[in-house]
Amino acid sequence: MALERTLVIVKPDGVQRGLVGPIISRFEARGLKIVGMKLMQIDRDLAARHYAVHEGKPFYAGLIDYITSSPVVVMVLEGPGAIDIARRTMGATRPAEAQPGTIRADFGLEVGRNLVHGSDGPETARCEIDLYFTEDELISWPRADDRWVYE
Repeated sequence: MALERTLVIVKPDGVQRGLVGPIISRFEARGLKIVGMKLMQIDRDLAARHYAVHEGKPFYAGLIDYITSSPVVVMVLEGPGAIDIARRTMGATRPAEAQPGTIRADFGLEVGRNLVHGSDGPETARCEIDLYFTEDELISWPRADDRWVYE
């Protein structure tokens, strides 16, 4: 079984609305395992590095202001196909286009307040994980029910 890791951020709106628990439970219910997690305040330098790909776009300044406006919960999830599973659990970027049963469809209304961020591919996941976690902050551990989740 090849395990994959992905970064997920419960954004300021998710934290402020008290949705951290319900959001995390969606990922755990899918079978993804938390191997790193912390509550933190993202500073402007870290935000700029995280969103460097969007620099120069009209929404960039607002994005930086938003992600630094309140604490966030940052976590690394692990499992087979973790990136795709996490993204499907989150739903489409625009909540109005997200499928019912996804985090964004069930809890969101607008793209600028879509509650969660997730890595979009293996290379991005590696880079994003390295931005937020050191290797010793990530814990590989055997979960008691892994044999009931993984073949």
